[in-house]
Amino acid sequence: MQTNRFDGFCDACSAQVLAGSGSLTGRPGRWRTWCLACSPRPPARGRHDGWHRVPLASLDFETTGIDPLSDRVVSYALLDEPGFEIVGLVNPGVPVPAASAAVHGLTDQMLATAPGSAESIAVVADWVQTLVDREVGLVVFNASYDLTMLRAECRRHGVTEPDWSRLLVVDPFVVDWGIERGGLGRRRLTDVAAYYGVPLEDAHDATADARAARDVAVELAARHAHVGALGLVELMERQRAWYADRAEDWNAYARTRGRDLDDPAAWPLAV
Repeated sequence: MQTNRFDGFCDACSAQVLAGSGSLTGRPGRWRTWCLACSPRPPARGRHDGWHRVPLASLDFETTGIDPLSDRVVSYALLDEPGFEIVGLVNPGVPVPAASAAVHGLTDQMLATAPGSAESIAVVADWVQTLVDREVGLVVFNASYDLTMLRAECRRHGVTEPDWSRLLVVDPFVVDWGIERGGLGRRRLTDVAAYYGVPLEDAHDATADARAARDVAVELAARHAHVGALGLVELMERQRAWYADRAEDWNAYARTRGRDLDDPAAWPLAV
């Protein structure tokens, strides 16, 4: 959700909502204005058992840009069992664009003495393989980006890749879309975390983002029994279907605007 920029009337109670005093959901052509009292809220936590009650790992990268095939990792956070975290900076061997440094705060000078990509990516890939072997679910917000990035880095540096076919992924970005079907508008990690009351004080810090993504995943499962009660294998299939639905939804709009199309099969790895 986002703050309403224009005067309007609440979709629920018809009260006038002045610009900046309520919230806005939806997308172009389907906007809905809400007063603060009627703004959408998540359901309460349920008592059901599910994958939110088992150990979950989490991964996040900060990178040189937004192309997972050509950009590079500059920091990583690997969160496993309570108290077990592996975090590190990476010297990517290429300059960090100023625009990217402005987002995550990592500059060429800060990364100059960090381990190189080959060494760092080997650590990440080996850890992901341990999750595969232990059948532990890996939480990655927008997994299609981070996991595609990891695969590209492995191939770039000759690092053995994890067994992707057995990796169990929980992607709060996709699960949230499957629940809301785009009705709440743009849903970055900061948006979803705020909606579910998950603290996120240092957005675009790999550790903070990885921790928030895992906490958001737990809230999604705890508050939506039809999702939380699924097994992780079944959840994988649901996420593939939700991602495909989201891609087709975007593509229907993109075709009318001459925008790039998304690949419906690009989850959890871009083809």
